[in-house]
Amino acid sequence: MPELPEVETTRRGIAPHVEGREIREVIVRESRLRLPVPDDLVDRLIGARFDRLARRAKYLLLPLQDGDDAHLERGTLIWHLGMSGSLRIVRLGDLPRKHDHVDLVLDDGGILRYHDPRRFGFVDWLQGSVANDSRLAKLGPEPLSEAFDGARLFEMSRGRRIAVKPFLMDNTVVVGVGNIYAAEALFLAGIDPRRAAGRISRERYDRLAAACREVLAAAITQGGTTLRDFVGGTGEPGYFAQRLNVYGRDGEPCRRCGAELRLVTLGQRASVFCAACQN
Repeated sequence: MPELPEVETTRRGIAPHVEGREIREVIVRESRLRLPVPDDLVDRLIGARFDRLARRAKYLLLPLQDGDDAHLERGTLIWHLGMSGSLRIVRLGDLPRKHDHVDLVLDDGGILRYHDPRRFGFVDWLQGSVANDSRLAKLGPEPLSEAFDGARLFEMSRGRRIAVKPFLMDNTVVVGVGNIYAAEALFLAGIDPRRAAGRISRERYDRLAAACREVLAAAITQGGTTLRDFVGGTGEPGYFAQRLNVYGRDGEPCRRCGAELRLVTLGQRASVFCAACQN
């Protein structure tokens, strides 16, 4: 599943090609996504112009202005890539492939094309402030923002018996730290993913918050993580997978100490860790 770095990589990849561009045509080949494509989406988008693209957690936010009056906001497209979705830029004449469900044709001949084999993603229309949308209102802080730190993790974990890894993956605690990056951050911080969240000290949470920032920033810089279905906004795969320390490496030697990495299930998710380095 595309996680925060993959979504941020997509935003950065498509932004230079769509910001300021006007939508000339909307083609919906398949409307039966996780949420049905709104019936009035075509009418809302034709003639609108993209403003600055943003991201909140794993949601891409594409604000639109009136094409004739840049000060008149139309609303915001909210796009979620689901399990296997991707947004990329193609040119006029590039024939759609199987599972290319939505095209936004731009005034310079570019096309913002949505591809989603499993159709677990969606595109929706938000009128007014995105802060009022129920999907965004209860989300925790961004992990690369100043609002996220060890103090927040420590305070929110008090009295919690849940294992620290699913605690870290809770979007009300912090957004976007999915399975891959939680496993990697816990390894860097030297914390056993099975340990109860409420039994971890403030000092160790400071290290964990710093590790989250480090691993996510590195993944964004390198284009996300190589997953079977993921490509960035220009169609290139991610390259962070070659640097993973524990995720997907159960039974292999730890890169740090050489001990065999172990696999456990936490919160119904597979988790690999080093029992020697993480305690």
